[in-house]
Amino acid sequence: MSTELRHARILLRPWRKDDVAPCAAMNADPEVMRYFPSVLSRSENDVLVKRIEEHFSLHGFGLWALEIPGELPFAGFVGLLRVAFDAHFTPAVEIGWRLTPAAWGKGYATEAAQAVLRHAFHVLDMKEIVSFTAASNKRSQAVMRRLGMHTRAEDNFEHPRLPRGHPLSVHVLYRLRREQWLVQSAYDGAGRTLSVRP
Repeated sequence: MSTELRHARILLRPWRKDDVAPCAAMNADPEVMRYFPSVLSRSENDVLVKRIEEHFSLHGFGLWALEIPGELPFAGFVGLLRVAFDAHFTPAVEIGWRLTPAAWGKGYATEAAQAVLRHAFHVLDMKEIVSFTAASNKRSQAVMRRLGMHTRAEDNFEHPRLPRGHPLSVHVLYRLRREQWLVQSAYDGAGRTLSVRP
């Protein structure tokens, strides 16, 4: 059974069967998937959820289902993945998120990602977390910056799973090392209300 992560307004929890349908609706939404090559069919979504569960089994961490207690039973997913392609920064573990439109603009992605970072650095003892997205995805990059992640132009890369010249092929890479996060946490108190429950 995977860990639950709680923060002030959010719950990151193991997946349930009734998460699959709202996840499929999210992944079929063109606006949600604007910075991905395409929307997902129901069968593609089901494969994704199965791979998420397998990642938890293999590594002990993954993409948790995001719940907003009392408001949204399923608001998307947030968590950690081993980067599954070769690049100049791999091997690496990335933090990522995808939220339903009903959860946008309320700070839930940042709050949930802060809980995940605390788990990564304090419990899993990871040394560095990366995140990346298409260069045009300014909303997601804003979350990365709010998390204290840093980027350098020389770290930009062309995603190896997209054709060269594809409108989304150029990606920006953000990084956060454990020692940087510890310094930030000491100053801003991020994650102090977090509880972790097995």
